[in-house]
Amino acid sequence: MPSRPQTLESLTTSPLDLLVIGGGIVGAGIARDAAMRGLRVGLVEQHDFAFGTSSRSSRLLHGGMRYLAQGRLGLVRQASIEKKILHLIAPHLAEPLPFIFPAYAGDRHWRLWQLKIGVKLYDLLCGGRNLGRSEWLNLRKTLNQVPTLNPTRLKGAVRYYDGFTNDARLVLDTLRSASRHGAHLLNYCRFENAERKQHDGMSLWICQLRDSLAEKAFLVRTRAVANATGPWAHGLPHSAVNLRLTKGVHIVVDRDRIPVQDALVMTEGQRILFAIPWGKRTILGTTDTDYTGSLDDVRAAPDDIRYLLEVANRFFPNARLGQSDVISTWAGLRPLIASSNGTPSDISRAHEIRCPERGWWDVAGGKLTTYRLMAEETVDQIVNWLKKEAGRGSGGEGGTAAPSTRDPRPAFSLCRTADEPLLPADDATGVSAISPPELSHMLVEHYVRSEWAVHLDDVMVRRTSWHYYFPEAQQMAERVADWMGELLGWPPEIRGAELERYQRLRT
Repeated sequence: MPSRPQTLESLTTSPLDLLVIGGGIVGAGIARDAAMRGLRVGLVEQHDFAFGTSSRSSRLLHGGMRYLAQGRLGLVRQASIEKKILHLIAPHLAEPLPFIFPAYAGDRHWRLWQLKIGVKLYDLLCGGRNLGRSEWLNLRKTLNQVPTLNPTRLKGAVRYYDGFTNDARLVLDTLRSASRHGAHLLNYCRFENAERKQHDGMSLWICQLRDSLAEKAFLVRTRAVANATGPWAHGLPHSAVNLRLTKGVHIVVDRDRIPVQDALVMTEGQRILFAIPWGKRTILGTTDTDYTGSLDDVRAAPDDIRYLLEVANRFFPNARLGQSDVISTWAGLRPLIASSNGTPSDISRAHEIRCPERGWWDVAGGKLTTYRLMAEETVDQIVNWLKKEAGRGSGGEGGTAAPSTRDPRPAFSLCRTADEPLLPADDATGVSAISPPELSHMLVEHYVRSEWAVHLDDVMVRRTSWHYYFPEAQQMAERVADWMGELLGWPPEIRGAELERYQRLRT
């Protein structure tokens, strides 16, 4: 991985074909796709990579049973196909996960006969071959699968398959692939403004950027810009995006408290929530409420936590979960295309790609599962536009990029080569099999040297899931701070500031 000074030099020495703003999953996908086609690509992110929505999801790759019930068959099919593609190209980050969807007498929204039809249709929308075959379970089989499930008025259940991922790891692996294909990537670098000008006979965007770590402003010249900043998209200069932001909250409890081996669908009226097995933990979520607060500090409110505990206790009454059982929480924002009609859960998760100005693309909406398709469609438009611009004599060779590769299997892999250390997870849980006392200095060195980690929370939250997974995360952070301090040359005052920064995340 090039050093930060090398990356800054690469971004500024000559014009880019494409500057991607936003280092979440959509921006990462665009950068990778464009770099694989031979474009000269830069990507900047104002925080850490995967800081926002892309590290705060339910960690699911899914077509969406709720969207099926809403009749959005096109969206379900699109996402279902993408789920299978991700399982092909990144099997370590798209693990098949069975879901049990129980049906109760008197529930007019989710009747058993409807669920039976629904899961078969769900399989068909995956091209007839889902990640596993769906089935229906009678009352006895349902309780055998989930013995602690509330049996009162239980009629039975259906069992179907979606995928489980580590969202932040998916972003980082995508960025590592983009870097290998020549993309220039910089986190903690803020886009401030841009102006389109003629420069050396070319029509270019002159973008004003600020390196937050060096506290230094600089300019980048680029033929095209892709705004892939998620919840921040509507606030950028030149953006024509209009978003409706909704908040999703998750809580983590010990798996002994909610002992599920398959994910369990919990319903609240027409809403769907999940209990998701995650190693020795269970993830409970998510909420879906309108949000108007700070984009940089999204947190779970007490009412959000109470709501999730109440729903979980209704489906698992013997658990008697309380606030003291919550190990950790996370909250993220869904950047939905604005609609003033309906509840947040009713808003479509479809995506939009718009070109409001010459050489500027806004990419908004969508969901984690469809990021690859969003990236491909965006780069298709940009490449076609660059070719036309080149044909009009605007200069540059980027418009002659090769067509998109539809088979990106070489792009993804965990570090399993002899010259790279093992990453901390062997599967989509993203949690180290190493117990806390055996934490390896080698892992932290890998994150710093090869995955752009510069702050303590970059490692604790996004490179690993230690912040969410381990109750003793604060003690672990002390050790990680020591190792990062050695690698990055932190004096005592910087180490202290990093621990304070991390502590603020936990309060």
